Amino acid sequence: MPIKNNAKKALRQAKKRAIANKEIRDAAKKAVKTVVKNLEAKMDVKEELRLAQKKLDKAAKKGVIKAKTASRKISRLAKRVAKAK
Repeated sequence: MPIKNNAKKALRQAKKRAIANKEIRDAAKKAVKTVVKNLEAKMDVKEELRLAQKKLDKAAKKGVIKAKTASRKISRLAKRVAKAK
């Protein structure tokens, strides 16, 4: 455990940020999984794809995932949707 006050505060901040980052990361993963699941069920995924792109872009903007990772995931997801049509 930290002893100095500034180290204690840094630990509190790190815990709070870790929780926020996990929520953002989980929301993006869930959105991608929803698109994939609906694709396999042969449902219309236009709106789900848009939401997944939004979640991935937001995660990249906040620095939770890297920008190129988000771009790659969006690209592969869009390619998969286009192929399914």
